[in-house]
Amino acid sequence: MLNTIRSKQVFIIAAILLLVGFLFTREIKGLVKPKDDASKMPSAQTTTNSTTPSLTIEEVSATAKNLVSNATSKEISALESNYKNATGTEKTIEAKQLAEKWDDVEQAIPSAMYLEVVANGEPTLTNWLNAGTRFLKAFDNAAQDSLIQPVMLQKANNAFTKALTIDSTSNDAKTGLGITIVNGLGAPMQGIAMLLDVVKKDPKNLKANMQLGMFAIKSGQFDKAIIRFNDIISNIKATPDAYFYLATANENLGKNKEAIDAYLNSKKLAANPTLSKWIDTKVAELKNKR
Repeated sequence: MLNTIRSKQVFIIAAILLLVGFLFTREIKGLVKPKDDASKMPSAQTTTNSTTPSLTIEEVSATAKNLVSNATSKEISALESNYKNATGTEKTIEAKQLAEKWDDVEQAIPSAMYLEVVANGEPTLTNWLNAGTRFLKAFDNAAQDSLIQPVMLQKANNAFTKALTIDSTSNDAKTGLGITIVNGLGAPMQGIAMLLDVVKKDPKNLKANMQLGMFAIKSGQFDKAIIRFNDIISNIKATPDAYFYLATANENLGKNKEAIDAYLNSKKLAANPTLSKWIDTKVAELKNKR
């Protein structure tokens, strides 16, 4: 019986991890990935290592161009030509334009790479935070790519580290760095301690609280996760993400009624057809168990 319960918990957590890209950088609006892809998710131990591959802007740009329209691809190629021919501050300006253009078409990887160029050209706190945040978004979006994901996480870590050298009191930089550590760049508890310090100083920090709630789910501390997400919903912001993970924690504890209520609130706030369909199936499944 105990093994059955544990197997169920592992299965649910695996399904939830497939939605991690929805956190922090955007509302729930992407596709809910198939459950059978869970085995492809890199673990915290495999996201980074000493042989982390390198990527060039040219490589990620070429790949991303296959995901946008021909017109957009041509427009970006023209901007890239200007970027390659620019020098000094002009090159930084061109990189900003390319980052914005890639962001407009939801291509976080090349956008992040150009924001890194901007931050290197103009090393301000804001620029490094922008680069780190975009690299985290790229890390989430590359959940199924074992080559790109560790590079994005390493670059995010580097960006937030540089942000902290500029302002050691920045909660945004500490939160971002803590997230990279929790996701594999160091001992998880080191990252948790950093996030807890942020929450102590800024109790309503959404990103830090969400990550702490996620870690509670990953580590099987579902009671703590419920407390965390309820607090987020009541005192910080009632996001579809928070309701979704609250539902997950309740489901793992067999609190099906509470899970159903939270799933339905997530569905209402997200207003995403694909996610709605997934939740409808989940709710029907939970109702049959009551």
